[in-house]
Amino acid sequence: MTDVLISASELADLLKTEPCVVIDTRNPDAYGAGHLPNAVNVHDIFTYLATSTPEGIHELKTKFADAFGAAGLSGKETAVVYEQSMNSGFGQSCRGYYLLTMLGYPKVKVLHGGFDAWAAAGFPVTKDVPAPAKASFAIVPEAGDILIDAKTMLGAVGKPGIAILDVRDVDEWIGDSSSPYGKDFCPRKGRIPGAVWLEWYRMMKPTAEGPRFKSKDEILAECATVGISQTTPVYLYCFKGARASNTFLALKNAGVKDVRMYFGSWNEWSRDPSLPIEQGLPVAAQVTGKAA
Repeated sequence: MTDVLISASELADLLKTEPCVVIDTRNPDAYGAGHLPNAVNVHDIFTYLATSTPEGIHELKTKFADAFGAAGLSGKETAVVYEQSMNSGFGQSCRGYYLLTMLGYPKVKVLHGGFDAWAAAGFPVTKDVPAPAKASFAIVPEAGDILIDAKTMLGAVGKPGIAILDVRDVDEWIGDSSSPYGKDFCPRKGRIPGAVWLEWYRMMKPTAEGPRFKSKDEILAECATVGISQTTPVYLYCFKGARASNTFLALKNAGVKDVRMYFGSWNEWSRDPSLPIEQGLPVAAQVTGKAA
């Protein structure tokens, strides 16, 4: 696949040569303080909490097809999504990339390094708010295969060959906190049974310019530590699909072929008492060949 990530200088060139719609996912205050020229603010990309019922998925698709259309996307333009930096917005620009991909939008880029990278490179920043012409694009139903529901995730529990990958912060993984919004935001703390864990930060590394995604081989090395290769089907989750979108982008860029996301994530799973969870500290996997 072509790289989804685009550097600030590459974006500056692209804006001169191709029709683009730039989407700022930050909160309205940050946007109002200064943004990329002609960028449209769509903060709902980050805040919207989805459920994976058929009605919930229909509402998710309709809401964002409308929001992206209102931002001026017709299918002809390249959608360029950005946040403040790669680790300050819980992967919200990547959540925009995931939503557009799930709708079947043909051309999507994420600004690598976010607004910080653009500003640091000395490119223009404005407070002018554009008035985009409303557009629309066709939703591609089969593109939605990257979105899985709670039932599909439940079906993967205990199924050999599918990696259930939890990318939440460590306090959530060990069942100390239920969410990034507070320890008791959700009714239950813990993990989806059988999940393996790679904290989403591990897809990135610090650089002099701020956090950037690791190389393809470095990401594959991280995946190998939990038994994931390019051919392993991966079902991702986090709390509401933002951090997992950051990992989704990393894994797709690294050539992992079948990556899907349970977008309802822990926010939905923990609220349904019929769904199984593992609680407390994770138990170390039994080392093979030794007596238990």
